[in-house]
Amino acid sequence: MKHKNVTQGVFISRQNRFCATVSVDRKIETVHVKNTGRLKELLVQGAPVYLSRSDNTERKTKYDLVAVQKGGGIVSIDSQAANTVAHEWLCTKGYFGQNAIVRREVTFGKSRFDFYIESGERKIFLEVKGCTLEKDGRALFPDAPTERGVKHVKELVECKKHGFEAYILFVIQMKGTDSFSPNDATHPEFGAALRDAAKSGVNILALDCIVLPDEVTADSFVKIIL
Repeated sequence: MKHKNVTQGVFISRQNRFCATVSVDRKIETVHVKNTGRLKELLVQGAPVYLSRSDNTERKTKYDLVAVQKGGGIVSIDSQAANTVAHEWLCTKGYFGQNAIVRREVTFGKSRFDFYIESGERKIFLEVKGCTLEKDGRALFPDAPTERGVKHVKELVECKKHGFEAYILFVIQMKGTDSFSPNDATHPEFGAALRDAAKSGVNILALDCIVLPDEVTADSFVKIIL
């Protein structure tokens, strides 16, 4: 996926979950943060950040904060990017077959999943989670407690019980990680739910990304360590 009208700035502070203060061309701007997670290890004072300028002149904030420089790489923090990247990957890489039919936002019972895929006789539900937290080379999810995430994992188990294939795909919005694990220190309930789902036959994938200032592209699978 690509971002339009990207420019670089310097992070100053986070006002709340939705807004941050950034220096852009030596001018102080209030910008929209496209991720409500904590991001404490990324949004630090002085960090280079990348901003996408909106075409909507009526917006209160004219920039979206979409990526952060960390070390020698860039981390995408756009929470909408994971689903878009996953959709592009599903449609172009043929993981479920070159002729697979991919549909977005499909309801099963009382649940709505990011993707429903049909490939021959296979009927598959797939849920996507974006991952922006890295520690010692390992990608971790979540970076804050997520009851919604626990609910999704348990609902995938129900899909499996009803005869569907079920997948959860963690899109690691950076390069430089060699493995993925649930972040038990932050939300042990999510880790427990993920392990139970794996035992029930839910497939767990983790896919890293090549991140440029204006583009995020799915790249390689990384090892899952539960």
